[in-house]
Amino acid sequence: MQNKGALKFLAIVLAIACAYQLSFTFVTRHVEKQAARYAAGDPVKEQNYLDSVKSQPVYNLGFVKFNYKECKEKEINLGLDLRGGMNVMLEISVEDVVRALSNDSKDPVFNQALAQAREAQKSSTSDYITLFASAYEKVSDGGKLCYIFNTPELREVITPASTNEQVIRVLREQAEGAIANSFNVLRNRIDRFGVAQPNIQRLENSGRILVELPGVKEPERVRKLLQGTASLEFWATYENNEIYPALEQANALIRDLQAAGSLAGATDSVAKTTAEAILAADSTVAKTEAKEESSLLKELDSLAPQNKPAAEVHDTSAMSAQYPLFAKLQPIVDQQGQLGAGPVVGRALSFDTATVNRYLNLPQVKALLPRDVKLLWGIKASDPGETIFDLYAIKANTRDGKAPLDGGVVTEAREEYSQHGASAEVSMVMNAAGARSWARLTADNIGRSVAIVLDGYVYSAPRVNQEIEGGRSSITGNFTIQEAKDLANVLKSGKLPAPARIIQDTVVGPSLGQESINAGMMSFILAFILVLIYMIFYYNTAGLVAGIALICNLFFLLGVLVSFGAVLTLPGIAGIVLTMGMAVDANVIIYERVKEELRAGKGLALSLKEGFKNAMSAIIDGNLTTLITGIVLFIFGTGPVQGFATTLIIGILTSLFCAIFITRLIFTGMLNKGWKIRFSNKYTENFLAHTHIDFIKLRHITYIISIALVVATVVSLATRGLSYGVDFSGGRAFVVRFDRPVTANEVREALQPVFEGSSYEVKQFGKENQMRIVTQYKYDDAGDNVTAEIESMLYQSLSPLMTQKLTESEFQTTQTSPYGIISSDKVGPSVAHDITVNSFIAVLFSLLAIGIYIMLRFKRWQWGMGGVISLAHDAIITIGIFSMLHGLLPFNMEIDQSFIAAILTIIGYSINDTVVIFDRIREYQELYPKRSVRDNINNAINSTLARTVNTAGTTFVVLLAIFLFGGEVIRGFIFALMFGIVMGTFSSVFVATPVAYDMINRKQRG
Repeated sequence: MQNKGALKFLAIVLAIACAYQLSFTFVTRHVEKQAARYAAGDPVKEQNYLDSVKSQPVYNLGFVKFNYKECKEKEINLGLDLRGGMNVMLEISVEDVVRALSNDSKDPVFNQALAQAREAQKSSTSDYITLFASAYEKVSDGGKLCYIFNTPELREVITPASTNEQVIRVLREQAEGAIANSFNVLRNRIDRFGVAQPNIQRLENSGRILVELPGVKEPERVRKLLQGTASLEFWATYENNEIYPALEQANALIRDLQAAGSLAGATDSVAKTTAEAILAADSTVAKTEAKEESSLLKELDSLAPQNKPAAEVHDTSAMSAQYPLFAKLQPIVDQQGQLGAGPVVGRALSFDTATVNRYLNLPQVKALLPRDVKLLWGIKASDPGETIFDLYAIKANTRDGKAPLDGGVVTEAREEYSQHGASAEVSMVMNAAGARSWARLTADNIGRSVAIVLDGYVYSAPRVNQEIEGGRSSITGNFTIQEAKDLANVLKSGKLPAPARIIQDTVVGPSLGQESINAGMMSFILAFILVLIYMIFYYNTAGLVAGIALICNLFFLLGVLVSFGAVLTLPGIAGIVLTMGMAVDANVIIYERVKEELRAGKGLALSLKEGFKNAMSAIIDGNLTTLITGIVLFIFGTGPVQGFATTLIIGILTSLFCAIFITRLIFTGMLNKGWKIRFSNKYTENFLAHTHIDFIKLRHITYIISIALVVATVVSLATRGLSYGVDFSGGRAFVVRFDRPVTANEVREALQPVFEGSSYEVKQFGKENQMRIVTQYKYDDAGDNVTAEIESMLYQSLSPLMTQKLTESEFQTTQTSPYGIISSDKVGPSVAHDITVNSFIAVLFSLLAIGIYIMLRFKRWQWGMGGVISLAHDAIITIGIFSMLHGLLPFNMEIDQSFIAAILTIIGYSINDTVVIFDRIREYQELYPKRSVRDNINNAINSTLARTVNTAGTTFVVLLAIFLFGGEVIRGFIFALMFGIVMGTFSSVFVATPVAYDMINRKQRG
């Protein structure tokens, strides 16, 4: 074997890299077990423990150390369907941006164009600006947009001479800026929400933002948080020394309240529970007398978070009993123990900010502070470990309590490098009214700071050195260029209100997530054992080698998956399990070729060499065509479908590496040691080895069968139609779990009064106590509270069917109770339309790409056409089965994104099978050019029959394990794959090859 040393080296390096990537998951699990033992069932203590070690080294490799936060970022990232949480797609309201840029123009033609564009967006893939431009052109009969948008804010870029194309270009730039800023605002809001491993990404070429929040407990609170409009404000500030005396009095007051065991006035029940748990821990600490220091500030400085590891600064000192506020909020002092200058009055560890807020919101404490002070946290951590945040004192001394200046006055803001030094700064320009207010604000605060506040958090608080006239100013603060860019976007956002509206959201309860993990692992283990047993039984020693290669494949697949930061979802696990079934296909092809060489009388070493060599083209062609469908899935899919595609693509690549190289290395080692290698036993040695079936003769019968199935599909589609999921129809879907068995009729009758006049359907979802409710009630209403309204309607209607009484909040989330809404899904009309279009394009593009590849690879268009016809045949009949059987089988058979993923996977599997046959036909035509095409085709199909049956058998067995034990969520998806495997095997033998044969014959006769 050539380059054996290089292959060994590559395999070892890949194994080390995968072990390194997977090790972070074991480290985080170890730390979390320690936290659970420390907390002894107290979730507050457990979370505080994890927060305290977030920036502490927990994984030491000698040459590099990783803290818990870094390890958490590198661990296996589980999807929402496996650990529960919320997936939200938001769309920035570009219409509101356009309206704001026109200064809320009342022009009837303009408003009519806006309305038409809004309506057209529901059924179009074009962006809103394009639709608006087209609508205005028609409604105004060629009118000029410059007269509407020649506002004071846009006067420099839009003049009376500007063409409509130039105006639209400006609108696009402004909308893009608004979307970019909304993305930054949402990212900061999510970072502050306290969710572990959140994911937020902008979807290219659209105003849409995808947000994933695993483990979130309050979906309605998240919806309100994400849809709120950002508010940019400029505020005067207090100095630290002006606020410190009041904080000192507040500390003494809190100490007295703590000693008395009474802390009244909390408004946030969650914060109250957290604070009381921490205070209870405080009260158990021995209250030993602290030695008097020369300065109270120096004594408090010993508690500074930056001077000690976070784990040590966690209520472990007697100081926290004496100074309860200052133990959480460290005063700002210099090295001499003097109060620091500026508006920052203290800093706290991230997990202490809630307690500080609770202390400072006590009515007794508020009475000690200046009446016009607002205490706001900085948006950015002040330490490299990103665990410490500054608290700013804002002076809200206006008569109406509003900011003296808001973001609406900013006309331009951009990042640029400072004239002195390498740091970046932000230049800002205001309109005339803003310039006058800015001059007054800066003149009144020379020597002090002015805070820039967005969304209730301080982004920057530059010190004013002199009065700034003319509205032009620069903001410095040792910014990086990215931080300066973000701040510039924040400043520009003030004049562009661009609220984000939820157009799709999915909520998965934690109980359903845990059930999915259990079901996925059960199916995974069972499928692995079944494949291993089958391969060892059928291929003897070689089957054991294939099993070792399969274990290596799974190890490499998971390692690569983690290194790419891919999310592991339940369809992703299905993709891994399916990969196991398809992974042995390469081994099967190789082993069948080796068995052929052995039957020809060649020695074992030569048979191995020839077997690997002859199998190579079929393996590469088959896997490349499957890879094409995986890539199409990844490009056009979203969420779980993309997760499935990711595992499928990675699995194909790792399977190729293991089947071709790892097994070859093992066989070479066994041969060198003189070990006996067997590729069969007495039962399987000649299985399907000497068949002489005339498949071409049978084609007329199989054509009739295929045509009959296609006709039945057309009839069923015309009469029964399809059961479209919310992905395609739009609407809302809820899975509700009851505490007793219920029937669909019971639930349907209970819902009839509230959904009267709106379409809805109820189906059993898995067990007898689970129902799936789908409704289009107000599905195109973009209001913030519609989902909450529908959930309340469900509670009012369905709670009487429960034997135990649940509160509305308990019904809406299964965080505390296993009953109620365990998952929900909302898809707006524009998203449903986009999914429909993308699905159609994905299937069409996949067929076209595969057809072109086969045509080029096999050098005849007839082979490509035969392959495409067989794939279309498989897809159409699979759709037909779902049409015929929906509502008759006891599981979900809706047409949704997962079904499209199944269709594309079937296409990939079927063409893999077809290509192996085509490859053998090509080989026979080169070896036996004098034989007829018919004989070569028949001989090729017969010689690959064992491979066809074995691959279909292992894949089907694997899918059967997932179907039985993989959980209700993906049962319809797996059923489609199972049926598709059967149809794909049938069409490869009886459709693709005969069709190509008939077209080649027709050309030759012509």
